[in-house]
Amino acid sequence: MNYQWYPGHMTKAKRMMQENIKLIDLIIELVDARIPLSSRNPDIDELGKGKARIVLLNKSDLADPIYNKQWFSYFTEQGASVLEINSKSGAGIKAIQGLVQEACKEKIERDRKRGIVNRPIRAMVVGIPNVGKSTFINSFAGKACTKTGNKPGVTKGKQWIRLNKNLELLDTPGILWPKFEDQQVGMKLAFIGSMNDEIIIMDELACDLLRTLKELYPKAISDRYEVTLREKDIEVLSDIAESRKCYTKGDVLDLNKAAAIVIDDFRSGRLGRITLERP
Repeated sequence: MNYQWYPGHMTKAKRMMQENIKLIDLIIELVDARIPLSSRNPDIDELGKGKARIVLLNKSDLADPIYNKQWFSYFTEQGASVLEINSKSGAGIKAIQGLVQEACKEKIERDRKRGIVNRPIRAMVVGIPNVGKSTFINSFAGKACTKTGNKPGVTKGKQWIRLNKNLELLDTPGILWPKFEDQQVGMKLAFIGSMNDEIIIMDELACDLLRTLKELYPKAISDRYEVTLREKDIEVLSDIAESRKCYTKGDVLDLNKAAAIVIDDFRSGRLGRITLERP
């Protein structure tokens, strides 16, 4: 399967971000802790050249804690301020305000020398679809400022949110980039739900996921579904369909239903804490 998704509204969103970048002091980039590299939009690096940067490892509760620490070190060495967070539970959110002040200390000092005091820091919140930006902003603000949903494309336009006298956030729509040079990246984005599921062949996606898990976390499959790992991924999916009693009329195995179970189990963390990329 060819993994590719770049609907028209993303071109418009990218243009809007380019127009607003001159107003911004800081970029707060959310990545999915399970795929920290694949969930970074390379266009953001170009867009945010010369801006202070915070990288938030969101959904860190779904990722392997060993690799969370390694990715924290990796991004720190790249010069970003980094934090593990869980937007849904609010874990790590309180530490962000201090991180913002630290990341922007040079700008605050420049303002002070010019006699400008108490000008709020303006931060642009960026990330791919379904990485949890809206949930993060609502959690950070302590109130519902933005619409949220567990599918890509809920945030359609920009909106400014004043958190307090020291910080204003610009929420932006989740955008991908026009072409995935590496299909492995597109595949991982499909795993976490950053592409529209309606364009995905779900049983193929589930087989790709099972193959990846067989390499990295084989026990996650055997423990969850009580099946023996086999060489062919479609056979593993068939065994899962049988073990979960996924049948269509006429007692034919329903591989699409089994695929939906596997993908949902991964996305929700029921397969355990899993990280699919290593620094």
